[in-house]
Parts: sequence; C-alpha cells; structure tokens
Amino acid sequence: MSPLDAPKLQYAPGRSPGAARRWRVPVRLRTARLVRAGLRLLPAMIPALLFLPLVLAPPLNHDVAAVLHFSQRWLAGEHLYSDLIDVNPPLIFVLNLLPAALAQATGLDGVTALQLCVLALGLACWMLALRVRDRRGEGPTERALLDVLPLLFLLGSGYDFGQREHLMAVMALPYALAAARRARGEQRNAAARVATALIAAVGFAIKPHFLALPALIEFAVLAGRSRAGWRPALRASLRDPVPWLMAAVWAAYLVALPLLFPDYLGVVVPLVWRYYLDLGGLTVWQVLLVPRLATALCLLLPLLWITFRKPMLPSRALPRILALAALGALASAVAQHKGWSYHTLPVELFACALAAVLAARWIDALAPAAPRPECLAGVLAALFALYAISNGEAPWKELAYGRGEVAGLTALLREQAEGERVLVLSPGIYPIFPAVNYAHVRLTLRTMNMWLLEGAYQECLPDGRRYREVWEMRRAEFFVFRTVAEDFARAPPAAVVVDNQPGIPRCGREFDFIAYFKRHPLFAEVWSHYQLNAEWDRYRVYTRKD
Repeated sequence: MSPLDAPKLQYAPGRSPGAARRWRVPVRLRTARLVRAGLRLLPAMIPALLFLPLVLAPPLNHDVAAVLHFSQRWLAGEHLYSDLIDVNPPLIFVLNLLPAALAQATGLDGVTALQLCVLALGLACWMLALRVRDRRGEGPTERALLDVLPLLFLLGSGYDFGQREHLMAVMALPYALAAARRARGEQRNAAARVATALIAAVGFAIKPHFLALPALIEFAVLAGRSRAGWRPALRASLRDPVPWLMAAVWAAYLVALPLLFPDYLGVVVPLVWRYYLDLGGLTVWQVLLVPRLATALCLLLPLLWITFRKPMLPSRALPRILALAALGALASAVAQHKGWSYHTLPVELFACALAAVLAARWIDALAPAAPRPECLAGVLAALFALYAISNGEAPWKELAYGRGEVAGLTALLREQAEGERVLVLSPGIYPIFPAVNYAHVRLTLRTMNMWLLEGAYQECLPDGRRYREVWEMRRAEFFVFRTVAEDFARAPPAAVVVDNQPGIPRCGREFDFIAYFKRHPLFAEVWSHYQLNAEWDRYRVYTRKD
C-alpha cells in the first residue's frame, strides 16, 4: 500500500498525533469487534429474528392501536380526559406522543412510526442489558443466551407487540440483569445502572399494578446483600442510588397528575371505580385458571422450586431475580382480574427467561468447553420462541389477516370514509382498532368504545323498560348521552358505524344504540339526514344523504 492509500487521521488542535491515533484506533477495533460478535451470535439470534416480520405485519394489536389513535387526537388539539376519556393513566398516552409526532413530522403512517419507536426502545434496552452484566462470571452458553435475551423479549411478544405489559417487560429486563450484580455487592458501570433505573421506573409507572415487580426485585437485592448481615445490607441499600432514582421518578409522576391531568383524578378515576372495574371481572381463581395463564403457571411453578430449593448464593442471584420478576408479573395479572392475554405476557417472558438461564447453566456445568455455545443458546432461544408460538396468537393472527375482521372492516372504512371523521357505536375495541388506524379515520367518540353504557346497563331495569329516562340517568350515563348527541350535531361525521352486538344484556329486547341516542332531539334531527349505505358482518354503515 502506498502512502497515498493510507487512511488519514484528523488531529484536533492542540492534540498530538499519538493522542489522535489512540482515539481513532480503539473505535475501529470496537466496531469490528461488534460486527464479529453479531455474526458469532447469529445462530442464537435467528429464533428471535423470525418474529420480526410477524410483529411488523398487520394487524397491529387493538389496544396499542387505540392508545396511538388517542395520542394522535391529543396531539391534533383535543384535550386528554375531557375530549378523550379513557381508563389508562396518562403516561402511556405521553409515551405515544413520540410516534404520533414522528408520523406528523415525517408523513409516516402512525402504525409504522409506532413500530419503529418500539424497535428503537428495544434496541436501547438491549445495549443497556449488554453494559450492566458481568460477562466474565457467566458460562459460555449462558453468556450467549443473555446476549440475545433482550431481543427475545422485544420480538417474542407476537401480537402483543407494543402493549403496555410488553413495554414494561422490555424496559424492566436490563434493570433485572443489573439487580443481579447489585445483589452480589457490585457497583460498577454507574452510568448504565442509572439509565436502567430510569428506564425501568418509567416502564413500571405505566400501570400501578407493575410496581409489584420492583418491590420483589429490590427485596431480592436486599436478601443477596444480607449474607454479611441485615444491618450492613440495609445500609448498603440506603446508599444505593437505584431505588431512590426510581422512587423519585414515581413521585414526580404522582405530583404531575393533579397539576397536568386534574381531570384524570377528578373525572376518570371515579368512572373507572364505578363502571369499569367490574366489567368482565374475574375472581382470583378464575384468573389463575384462564388457559393461557394456567399454562404459564405450569411452566413457572417447577422452576420456582428449582430456583429456591437451595440457600441464597451469589451465583444464584440472577435466577432468583427472574423468578421474583415472574411472580411480580403474576401478581399484576391477578390484580387486574380480567384474565386477558396481554396481562399474562410478562409472566411468560420472565418464566421462559428463567427456564432458559437455568438450562444454560446446566449445559455449562456439563460441558464448560462446548465448541459452539452460540448454537446451544440458539436451541434454548428456539424453545423460548416455540413456547411463544404455541401459547400466543402469532403467527396465526397475521397469517389470517387477509380474511379476518380487521381487514374486512378496514376495506369498508376506506370505501366509505377514508381520511374522514367517523362516529363508531360499538362495545369493542377490536376490530374497530386497528381498522381505524389503517383507514386513517378519525373517531369522534370521546371514549374508545361504549364501555360507560355497558357499565350503566349491566343489569336490567326493574320495571322492564329498555332505556332510562334522562332524569333517571346517573352522571356518567348522562355524560355519554349528552356528549354523543351534541358532538354529532355540532360536526356531523362522514359516516356512522353501528355494531349490531351492543355487549349489553338483552333484557326483553336488544339494546339499540341508534334508538337510545335518537331520544335526544339534537341527535334525532341530524340523524334524519343519514341513510344505511353498507353492511358487513355485524356492522352497519350510515352516510349522509347529501
């Protein structure tokens, strides 16, 4: 190579050539090392990467789509918790402002922007997870497995990609890995530990039920430090900045609620307490016997016995923390007493992670010098992925999308009202969402569905009447009755979609949303200008006559 072909080094003023060389060469070596490490880990990464086209394929999770739609409406000028009423605390809507703003600034589709943001979050958590671990104390198979575990958490969620529970689990994993080192008394990589604490605190704050996880994990950290005695352990915990940083984030969030979102505490929380909590509510035993959660318990219970059957040792810190994280996720699922699939997701993720770590350690004990630990880790990752496929909804929901409800309703909305405002009267979130997102339709309803009416009419009226008179309505029902009619009259939408299945007990005859709202004179007057235009499955679409 001639001198002219040699790469030129750029020297900063006042810096010697030797200093510049010391600055540039390690960066190149580090980049090359990362590329080689990525290629070496490819066998372990393949099972997770197979999920990538699935999580990007339609349909987007209905709850994820609904929250995104509300954040887009909020960004467009509507007011959260007055124009947009929902049971979720505000943090998830604040987080969704990022993809909403990205879509607005770049012209990207909102769904695409959200998927990119979740992938970016997952990659950031993956990098943090690599930084906070003690790789020298891990066996070769365990090291390779833990290198790809954040990718499995990110992509192994399948249809629940982007759900609140999914985001929490992804954001909590680096914190759990760092907690294993803290339990052993190690305090290295302070910047990475602070970053993991802040990200995890935000993830746990999405729902109050999630706080069970950090409570149990911090207990595990305290128990790990107690080998030298409980008093030194307590002193070390009091000096540890991680729990204090997390507590500061939660305290700031609590202070912000009455200041920035007073309507959430004053309007939404009473509505949730009275009308939402009992909708579809299950007892503890009923939740535990929901097939998906019961299957996860069948996996978790023997793993708990294996993990806790021996006294606490520094080498067992990570399995115990993963086990307690799974138990915290289980407590969160039971506390929500709905038994919905995404409530089970963090239990599955942490239980599968625990199973994989225990298996990797067993393999390393049997064959500490195995020639290709990445391939062994790939087998464990494949078993992780196989569990996700067998117990979840992916890839079956994605493969059946073209002939499913979401695709059919999306085509109907695109034909009748693409890019327009639409009033939807339905008790369900799915398949209204994500069909609304794909058709670029903007809903006019202040709630995501008719859950307030469902709560108001859980029981039949004592005198056999189908609807209450206006003067008999409680505040929440009258709010729905009044706002739907007034909003409809003030700015008539391009179309009205009515669900033939109202989700309300029959009580002699079916609850009819149109008959219910036509009792309001404003609604009745404007409704006279609409006609039935199309029917599909259980939905009727009305459009203006003119």
